[in-house]
Amino acid sequence: MAHNPEDMPDDLAAEILALGEPMVEFNQTGERDGRHFLQGFGGDTSNFAIAAARQGARVGFIGALGDDRHAAMLRALWRAEGVADRDVKTDAQAFTAVYFVTHDARGHHFDIVRRRSAASRITPADLPRGRIARAKLLHLSGISLAISDSACETGLAAMALAREAGTAVSFDTNLRLKLWPLARARTVMTEAMRRCDLCLPSLDDIGALTGLSDPDARVDHCLALGARIVALKLGAAGALVASRDGRHRIAALPCRPVDATSAGDTFGGAFAARWLAGDCLREAGCYAAAPAALSTEGYGAVEPIPHADRVRAALGRPSDSTRDTRP
Repeated sequence: MAHNPEDMPDDLAAEILALGEPMVEFNQTGERDGRHFLQGFGGDTSNFAIAAARQGARVGFIGALGDDRHAAMLRALWRAEGVADRDVKTDAQAFTAVYFVTHDARGHHFDIVRRRSAASRITPADLPRGRIARAKLLHLSGISLAISDSACETGLAAMALAREAGTAVSFDTNLRLKLWPLARARTVMTEAMRRCDLCLPSLDDIGALTGLSDPDARVDHCLALGARIVALKLGAAGALVASRDGRHRIAALPCRPVDATSAGDTFGGAFAARWLAGDCLREAGCYAAAPAALSTEGYGAVEPIPHADRVRAALGRPSDSTRDTRP
């Protein structure tokens, strides 16, 4: 059973803090001619947080929820997963966002109800400055910045606070052109990538943002902006992980995919957890590719994310294989 994160003493506070928009999910299962939907949970940075927690990291979330049933469900989920929610405020004047996932031969598709959601109303005053300074990693995404002007201001301010305190910053591009025009996305994300230590772009995202076609050139672009580590997600082809000292192509774990809703978020959360636990670049990439693949074998963003024991079994590793956390 997961520990209650609110009972942790200060020296066991969250080492990873994720900032963004949590959501309640309704995912089409294919039953009843596509009319049956499975209720679950989502939101890219929340998925990241849960993936990291299931690999053993101590995780907290920063954001906002409405004063509604969906908010209560998300808080119960995080507490069951060991994700601290003390820095998620309740906004009684707004609602918790929801989304619907449908599937066809072209893949999965999202319909989202989020305009003026609680998370979109977050401001820099809501940031837990002390806990950001004490964390080892702050994570956010392009969606964290795109949902509103105040959310963008808040995300960039959080990155600045982390950098000032020596807290590493992780950034996943997660480009959604329904939320903002490409020109603005390019400008804001370039600034975000300049402020990050760990950059987690997808192949399609960084191609749209840069116009570059070669995966290595896309990685070089992110490194040139200032990222210490780049983990370029290649979907079914695996990943390309790199630093200024070298790069490794990571093969995808064979799987039977039915829904890739949170595969990229799962990769990022698992990669961050293992990197903080002391894995080298290649080890963290090889590990993260496994839960990312396994997460596609079930429906929904959160439920199929595997725990560490299942990941290690898939990789043929002992279940008690751990490393000391980085100082």
